Amino acid sequence: MSERAARALGGAGLLLAYALGGGALLLDWTLQIPHAAHVALLLGGALLVAAVSFAVWRLRLRLPLWVTPRLLYALGGIALLLACAPGVAAFVPIAVAATIALGVLLAADVVTGPPRREVIVTRQPPEHFALRHATHLAYAVENRSRAAIRAGIVETPLRTLRFLQGEAAGEAPARSRARFTCAVLPVARGEDRFGALYVWYENRIGLIRRRVVVEAAAELRVYPDLSAVERYGALHVRNRLIEMGLRKMRLRGVGTEFESLREWSDGDAFRAVDWKATARRGKLMVAQHEVERSQNLMLLIDCGRLMTPRIDEQRKFDYAVTAALSLATIAGLASDRVGVVAFAGEILAAAAPRSTRSSIARLSEMLYDLEPRFEEANYARAFAYLRAHVTKRSLIVFLTDVIDPLAQASLLGELASLARRHLVVCVFMNDAAVASALDREPRDVVDAYRCGVALGLAEERRTAAATLTRAGAVVVDVPARKLTTAVIDEYLRVKQRGLL
Repeated sequence: MSERAARALGGAGLLLAYALGGGALLLDWTLQIPHAAHVALLLGGALLVAAVSFAVWRLRLRLPLWVTPRLLYALGGIALLLACAPGVAAFVPIAVAATIALGVLLAADVVTGPPRREVIVTRQPPEHFALRHATHLAYAVENRSRAAIRAGIVETPLRTLRFLQGEAAGEAPARSRARFTCAVLPVARGEDRFGALYVWYENRIGLIRRRVVVEAAAELRVYPDLSAVERYGALHVRNRLIEMGLRKMRLRGVGTEFESLREWSDGDAFRAVDWKATARRGKLMVAQHEVERSQNLMLLIDCGRLMTPRIDEQRKFDYAVTAALSLATIAGLASDRVGVVAFAGEILAAAAPRSTRSSIARLSEMLYDLEPRFEEANYARAFAYLRAHVTKRSLIVFLTDVIDPLAQASLLGELASLARRHLVVCVFMNDAAVASALDREPRDVVDAYRCGVALGLAEERRTAAATLTRAGAVVVDVPARKLTTAVIDEYLRVKQRGLL
């Protein structure tokens, strides 16, 4: 039973106790029952209500009918009239008339319905759930009866979704179809399963609430949020770079593939002059190059214990997976071949570099439910796997947070050997809270200790970055929230400068 249902049950019990008290006062006034019996009747009724409430909660009973707040208010009003009846005799006929009217309305509510078979509820989930990207669940409520209804829908709790509303509620006119929505926020990646729908509905009289359970099991998948690809930088400028530049990037004096010759003009670099063409034509000629396409990009993702801490509301590993898939999408637009190796103590997922669109979709399916492990990452095994399976010079983007000196000791030798053949980019993600603690002036002892810890962490990160740079890697160390755009920026810088 939910907290809201428990509160409703407690309120019903309290109002029923008032009704019993009013009944006891009426008996005391009309039948002259002794005062002690009056008190015993009141306490006995209250205890009975408490016992029934506890049994319903303990046994998790799902009663098909339940009273609405409107009925509880009516009972409370009648109980109040009866409680005041000994002092004001006119309240008795009013209470009797109200009780008869309430009984008639209650019978009409029961007869009017509508029955369960005339109310059909189906779930309409969105096509795509993205981590930390709020969306809506929709429900189709078909009312086949002649009476308009008001209904509410409550979902079974899920591991991957946080429901931002307690229920999806609304009205469905007679013989019509209505659409209800409920705001949700995906809070965890991976596969999950919808459960039953707990539906209530009531007619316009609104004294009895019908409650049904609709079995609506269905699979759902929560993927990393790749919206940063669309929001990336000044999109109108970056789109031109992606659509024109990466597919055929003519940058003066930059690139690895010859594209064409043209006459020299002001602003051209001296090293761009093609002297053989100049000698043949008798005037300065400049060679235009385009960035080489179909190069290899390998995503190396650390799934060990260093990636399990949380920054804000996500784990470091979640930020890394989102950045990896976003970069794979951009590289796919550039016709580069993208592969992946995810590892902890062993290789957890691996895919050879491919350049088709289907390969990007395959990477998404491979990584969307991957989880980090509370174990030391085996860097030697991961780098040995790369050396054995990737022979062509490639850009290797290593997403990790290996600032621990003990972990670095096992990494440096492997990284140095890999950097001799490939271009390795080590991507760290730092906590913005550390920089915030350093920027703020300490005001007390606690702030001083906090600043000292932050200073130690910042120094540890600088040392780690310097050590990896000496080993031959390019180091990117940015706040976790800026990880995706920083990785894409570094990739575009490598492409523009022809570093591969």
